[in-house]
Formats: sequence, C-alpha cells, structure tokens
Amino acid sequence: MFKLADPKTLKWVDLGSGGGFPGLVLAIISKELAPQTQFTLVESDQRKCAFLRTVARETGAKITVIAQRIEGVDPQNADILSARALSDLPMLLQYAKLHLAKTGHCLFPKGQRWEKEVNMARDSWHFKYEAFNSETNAEAVILKVNEIIHV
Repeated sequence: MFKLADPKTLKWVDLGSGGGFPGLVLAIISKELAPQTQFTLVESDQRKCAFLRTVARETGAKITVIAQRIEGVDPQNADILSARALSDLPMLLQYAKLHLAKTGHCLFPKGQRWEKEVNMARDSWHFKYEAFNSETNAEAVILKVNEIIHV
C-alpha cells in the first residue's frame, strides 16, 4: 500500500485499525521513507488502542490513536484514508465523505468481490478508482479511490 501513496503525504488516517494492519505497519515504515507523514489510527476497542499506543511509543512512529467509533470522530481532512476488512465500499465511501480532504484519496484493500462492491457503490456515489493487484493475494486488489461525490 505504501507504494501507492504520494510520498509528500502529510496526514494518513486508518479507520478500524484493529491490531495495526495496515496503519501501524505503514506508520513504522514511514519513519524512514516519509518522515513528514502523521498517522491517525481510529479504533473503538480500548484494548486494541492500548496495544496501538504501546507500539507507537516503543517504535517512535508518528501516530495518534483515537479511541472512538468512526461516526463520532471529528472530520480528519486526511490526505490518505485507509481501511482494511472494515466494511463494504459504499460504507467506506460514506466514511471518506466525512474524513477525506477534497484532494485526498483512499486506499482500500479488497478481496475477490471487489468488482461487485464497486458496482454496488456506483448506485449512490460518483468516484474515480484504480485497482492495483495485491502482492499478497492473487484474487485481491487495492482500490485507490478519489473524487468522491454522493448522488
């Protein structure tokens, strides 16, 4: 996923961060490859947030952890928004409407049903996307989505 990001990214928000993939891993990588990038990890489970904060502190990664449900978080104005295994594309686009900067883009790992999700999302949203083959699963892609408009 990191290869698909603009190297000048300042704010990356990962929704439903869980145990830290991909947000925590990307934040650690960015220490060397994009040290200007600030990561915000949003997770409602307090135990998982404690883990995320501990790893952030021990690695020195630039991470803020928000321990709330996504719907209750103030708009983030993210340059990049990511979410893995959180929801279907229509719901992810709803979250993007709240938390993505106008010039930003989303990076969403999706499984073999990704084309169905894109078609389903087209019923309520206009957006541009590119699908990049996953390096870890031959049937999966990473969707890079931008210019999101609710219709």
